[in-house]
Amino acid sequence: MQPPPPPSITPHQMNLLRVVTSMAWADGELAQEEVDLMLDRLSGLFAKESTQKEALSQELRDYLMQNIPPEESIAKLVSQEEKELVLQLGYEVIAASARTPDEPKINAEEAEAYKKLVKLLNLPEEAVKRVEKQGKAGENSDTSLVDKLTEKMEKFMGG
Repeated sequence: MQPPPPPSITPHQMNLLRVVTSMAWADGELAQEEVDLMLDRLSGLFAKESTQKEALSQELRDYLMQNIPPEESIAKLVSQEEKELVLQLGYEVIAASARTPDEPKINAEEAEAYKKLVKLLNLPEEAVKRVEKQGKAGENSDTSLVDKLTEKMEKFMGG
């Protein structure tokens, strides 16, 4: 099967999107509601006109439905700031994915994916601890995961 063409966003935006999406797929599932919400927020972040937003939303949908391993995208991250953002977003994605009250916040597949992400990012231990502390502090927030992701990506991109 031929992969869809890349969305019409910058390579930098695409790279961040790819890594975060790979964490969302860590347990092999991506809920349709999460996809719809992510598409709405991210297309609004990356496109300003409604026609652009609609077209970009469809491009991103095709892309989000692919389960792509993170190694290729992580290799393209340059700054420590980018790597910390990716770690923070990855942490929040897997921490928010419990689907039932009986399911742990982070299941075994997600924990393994997170460990792999930490290793691939090769950040200093103090940076990892700081990011995890911030992630844990935000777990009790009323802000939705997608809102947090959008806000952090917007800040990082200077929006």
